Amino acid sequence: MESHGSSSSRDGAEQECPNPFIHELKLTKVQWIKCIILGCTLLPLRVILASAFMLIAWFAAWLRIVGLSEEERSKPLKGWRLWFFHSILWLLGRAVFFCVGFHWVKVKGRKADVKEAPIMVVAPHSSYLDMVIMFPGQVPSVVSRSENKNLPVIGALLECSQSIMVSRKDPNSRKRVVSEVSQRVTSNGYWPQMLMFPEGTTTNGRCLLKFKHGAFVPGVPVQPVVLHYPNELDTVRWTYKGSNWIQVLLYTLSQLYTNITVEFLPVYTPSEVEKKDPNLFANNVQKLMARALGVPASDYVMVGRWPVRKLADLYVPLESPARETVTLLYKKGLGADEIEAALDLMIERCLSGAKNTKVSAEELASILGLTDRNTAVHICGLYSKDKMVDLRCIYFNVAALTGHVDVNSLLHFAFIVFDTESKGSLSKKELTALMGALLGVPQDSTEELYRTAADEGELTEENLLHVLTTNTTYQKVTKEYLQPEPIISVANGTPVNTRHLLNGSIERSKSK
Repeated sequence: MESHGSSSSRDGAEQECPNPFIHELKLTKVQWIKCIILGCTLLPLRVILASAFMLIAWFAAWLRIVGLSEEERSKPLKGWRLWFFHSILWLLGRAVFFCVGFHWVKVKGRKADVKEAPIMVVAPHSSYLDMVIMFPGQVPSVVSRSENKNLPVIGALLECSQSIMVSRKDPNSRKRVVSEVSQRVTSNGYWPQMLMFPEGTTTNGRCLLKFKHGAFVPGVPVQPVVLHYPNELDTVRWTYKGSNWIQVLLYTLSQLYTNITVEFLPVYTPSEVEKKDPNLFANNVQKLMARALGVPASDYVMVGRWPVRKLADLYVPLESPARETVTLLYKKGLGADEIEAALDLMIERCLSGAKNTKVSAEELASILGLTDRNTAVHICGLYSKDKMVDLRCIYFNVAALTGHVDVNSLLHFAFIVFDTESKGSLSKKELTALMGALLGVPQDSTEELYRTAADEGELTEENLLHVLTTNTTYQKVTKEYLQPEPIISVANGTPVNTRHLLNGSIERSKSK
C-alpha cells in the first residue's frame, strides 16, 4: 500500500498543460478508406449483435430485482440474486464490448478487494467506452446522473447494480450522494466496491483534470486505476470540442479492434492530514496517477458547461466568452459604435435600480440590435445554462475585453453595481457574483479571496482593489484575464482593437 504525506505543491509541468478539452480526429486517405469499408460491412453487424446482447442484459437486470420491495432494494443484494445474475450480467456486458471491438482487455497490477480499498478511482475519463473497466473491476457500483435512470436498458442496468444517482437540478442531491457514498464505503465490505471517475468529465487524456472531492471526502483507502488506449487511431475520446459521442461510436465500430490496458496501481492509504483535507488527498492521488500515465497533473476543471482553470478559489476560463461574443457581433455587422450603444443600454438598466437584471434571448437581441435571434441565444448560452442571462455578466466580461478599459475604473464600477445595498462593502455572495461577471464564468465560492481581502470582516472597494492588483496570486486576474485583447477582424483577418467603449459609462458612474 502507498501512503503519502501532506505535499500540496503542484507539479511544475502542469504550468504548460495542453488543452484537455479538444480532440480532433485526423485520418489519412488510407484510414478513411479503411473506415468506409469496415463501416459498411462490420459496423452494421456489430450494432445488431451488441444491441441483442444489451436487450438480453436488460431482461436479466429486470429479473435480478423483480419482486423486491423498496426497502430490500436499499440494501445490498444477497443470495442467488447476487451470485447467479452477477455472472450472467458480467458475461453479457463483456459480450457487448467484444462486439464493439474490445476483443482483449489487458490487465496490469492487482485489483484490491472491497475491504482493502472501498473505492476505485479511474482516469483519464475519455468516453462512455471507459465502462469496459467494469469487467476487470468485477462490476462495482457507480455514481451516475439521475437522468440516465430513464434511458432504455441503461436505466435498468444502473438500478440492478444499485448505483447511486445524482441530480444536477436538485441542489441537495450532491450532499445526499456524498452522504450515501460515505455510508457505503465505510461499511467494512457490507456494500460492494464503488467506482468513480474523479475528473467528472471526459477529456483527450493529454493531462489529468483537477480531481473532484467526492471520492476523497470519506477518507478511506482508494485504488487508483489508469486506462491506456494504445491504438494507431485514437477514436475513443469524446471532448468539449471535437469528436462527439456519435462520432466516437461510429469511428470505434469501424476499426478492426480497439486495444485497452487497465492498470491497477497500489492501494493509496491517506495520511491523517489527508483524511482531514479532501483537497490535499485528491491532489496527491491525481499527481500519482499522472506520473503513472506520463502526463501532467493540471488545475483544469469543467464547471457546468464551462472548461476553466483553478486559480486559488477562482475559476478562470480557458476560452473567453467575451471574445466569442464580440466576434459573433462583428460577424453580424456590428461595429464599435453599435457595441458601445448596447453596453450603455445594459449598464443603464443595471444602474436603474431594477431588481432583475436577467433578460431573455429576445430582450438581449433587442438590446444588441440583432435581427438574428439565434445569435442572441448563442450568446446567452455562453454565460448561462438557463433561458435567461444576467446583463451584468455580459457587460463586465465584454467591457474587460474591448478597447483600452482602465482596470481600476472597471473594478470600481463593478463594486457599485454589486453592492446592492449601497453599504460600501460586499458580502461573500456579492463578491462571488462580481467575480463571476468579471471572469465570464460562474464561481462556486470566493471564500479564500474574501478572507484575503476583507479587513476585520468587511470587504471594501479599496481592499478588493489592493488584493486584485498586488497579491501574488490574485493579480493574475487583473494582469491576464481583465486586459483588453485584439479581436480578429472578419473583413480582412487582421487583429483590431475596438475603441474605448466605456468612457461615457464609467464617467457617469463616478459622478453618481
